[in-house]
Order: sequence, then C-alpha cells, then structure tokens
Amino acid sequence: MCYDDNARPPVPPVEGGSAHGEDIVLTAADGNRFAAYVAYPDKPLGAQVVIYPDVRGLHQFYKELALRFAETGIQAIAIDYFGRTAGLTSRDDSFEFWPHVQQLQLASFFSDVKAAQDYLHTSQGGKQPTFAVGFCMGGTLSLLSGTQDLGYAGLVGFYAGLSRNFGGNGTALERAGEIKYPVLGLFGGADQGIPADQVEALEQKLEETGVEHEIITYPGAPHSFFDRRSTEFADASTDAWNRILRFIAAHSAK
Repeated sequence: MCYDDNARPPVPPVEGGSAHGEDIVLTAADGNRFAAYVAYPDKPLGAQVVIYPDVRGLHQFYKELALRFAETGIQAIAIDYFGRTAGLTSRDDSFEFWPHVQQLQLASFFSDVKAAQDYLHTSQGGKQPTFAVGFCMGGTLSLLSGTQDLGYAGLVGFYAGLSRNFGGNGTALERAGEIKYPVLGLFGGADQGIPADQVEALEQKLEETGVEHEIITYPGAPHSFFDRRSTEFADASTDAWNRILRFIAAHSAK
C-alpha cells in the first residue's frame, strides 16, 4: 500500500490562493459509475490535472492533493478505479483493495479517464491543457496513458512501477516506446520495488523515441516519500513540487 489514512500531501512551495472541492460521481461511456473528487481554483491559471491514486483508489490523500493543486491555480480531479467491482464504497484503510486491483482492465480504466477529462473540459474551467499525475500504480497508469490518444499535454509519474503487467497488455517499461506525450518521472533512490536499472531503461527508451522527458531519482528516498510526515525528505518533496509546476507551466504554454 502506498499511503495510509494518515498520509497527507506536502504543501506546494508557492504562494497559493483559495480553492474549494467536492465529491462527485461520474459515469463512463459503458455506464460505469465511479467516485471522483474535483477541486476548483478561485484564480485559475489555465491548466488541469487528472490524479491517478495508488492501489487503494480514491482516498483522503488524493482529495487533499487535488485541493493543493487547485490552490496553485490548477483545476484537479482525482478518480477512483473500482466502481465496477466495489461500487461507491469507502476507500479508507479497511478497504480490501487487492481483489479489485486484480480485476482492473486498462480499456475500462481509460474509459473512466475519458469521463473525468470530459467533466473537466465542460466544467467552469473549460477545456485547458490537461495532465495525468499518478502515484505508484497510478504512476504506472500515467505512463500507460501515454500510449493512448487521450490528448494529454504531459504525464507525471511518482514511483511508477515499471514491471507490472495489466491484463497481459505489457508493462510500462515494455511499452515505453509507444509513449507520445512528455514525461516527468519521479523516483526514490531507496525504493526497493523499482530497481535503478529499470528506471535507467525507461529513460533510455524515451531517449530512443525522442519523447521529451525528465527522469529524476532522489538519493536515499523511499517509496511514498512525497508525504508531509516524511520530514527527512521535505527537500525532495519541495523539489518534486517545483518540477511538477514548472513542467505543467512549460507544457501548458506549448
């Protein structure tokens, strides 16, 4: 599990504005109803993010992360993965997520992503450059989203697992050559689940295909270092926030 119920996202290192958010329910093209949380900036800057959570789905960490993005002026929506198999139930620490992770299908996930994008593009912010921001399993799904025609302006992946194969469709590392959007990858150097040679192979594949990318590894940082409680990695979290905001600003301008 990536984050427990007590985890909280670090505060962005910029002077923020006010924002407000709400729980909503979205409907995908196949009729699936799934939970999401949307956060609106009071002073929008003209960019949007779709947040892909970790294996637990939509829990409090990601709702607060959506608000932190909105406080920087970026409209955000965080989505749940398990509407088809777990309905609209809570995703707190008691949620037995693994049976639902095992049933996750990429095609249905991308259908849910499209519903979230459509919501953003028809909301008060209108259609703006949109980015995927994922964590752990969500980081993997962020990279895999880059192989689809989802119209993203860029992809951000925290500690993206590179060897997980969803439904026999290939791992993120195997499919890295198909990624068509700019990538910002953020990894912990002490993350036991993501070997350094896999991160290096990802960077090499993106180099070979010419996709714009920035792959950053923070020495000594573990999986899930991006947490307000991890004060010893506060500098890494601050740097990660700065890189994300620069990445979004640069590719929104394009």
